[in-house]
Amino acid sequence: HGKENVDSRYNRGRGGETTRFHTVNVAQPVRFSRKCPTGWHHYEGTASCYRVYLNGENYWDAVQTCQRVNGSLATFTADQELRFILTQEWDLEEKSFVRKDQHRFWVGYQYVITNRNHSLEGHWEVAYKGSSEVFLPPDRFFGTAMSEKENVLCAQLQYFSHAALRHHGLHSWYAENCYEKSSFLCKRSQTCVDIKDNIVDEGYYFTPKGNDPCLSCTCHNGEPEMCVAALCERPQGCQQYRKDPKECCKFTCLDP
Repeated sequence: HGKENVDSRYNRGRGGETTRFHTVNVAQPVRFSRKCPTGWHHYEGTASCYRVYLNGENYWDAVQTCQRVNGSLATFTADQELRFILTQEWDLEEKSFVRKDQHRFWVGYQYVITNRNHSLEGHWEVAYKGSSEVFLPPDRFFGTAMSEKENVLCAQLQYFSHAALRHHGLHSWYAENCYEKSSFLCKRSQTCVDIKDNIVDEGYYFTPKGNDPCLSCTCHNGEPEMCVAALCERPQGCQQYRKDPKECCKFTCLDP
């Protein structure tokens, strides 16, 4: 990939004439700074993006909200993924549906009750068809009382505000009435995001977010591939200028 780096110098030749040099097309490493839309957190281990929604919704409405952004309520494939979620500093507002030091998020599991005799016996299931590699939560706490007619509870992951607790992996799972309102955690595959923060569909050309507005790539599996770079001639009749960081070959002349 090439990137213009104009370095103009004057040098006195043997005949006293002035020789001018332009250094162009100096190879630069290309760095892509975003693989998720604004407001989402990226985890390389699963090539996924995560976002907490604070508008309290019941479980079924939360499912639909995640689907509208091409995602689903989060499930986890490994302890490392869950630890990543716990260590993130989510932008949590004061309006919370539980205690200020504890936040609960709907996630993509349901607790199916199989026996009501002496205690609520049952098992966790993934709430939608997903990968067989998704692990299931361990023992759970029961939340608010539920109707005798309900045979399914929905999963909440408890997140502690205190960073030290989270960095030690402390968390809890709750089986809650699915019609309670709660914040929720969505998960989606990483995506291509262009330099103007627009989401790019598979197979389309785009300029990735980064430090080169003259780069054109193809979006493939959420990654920029087959990239080519345009080289720009320096603006004529201008000694000092500034390149536009978001527009290719657009300059502002700084001469008096």
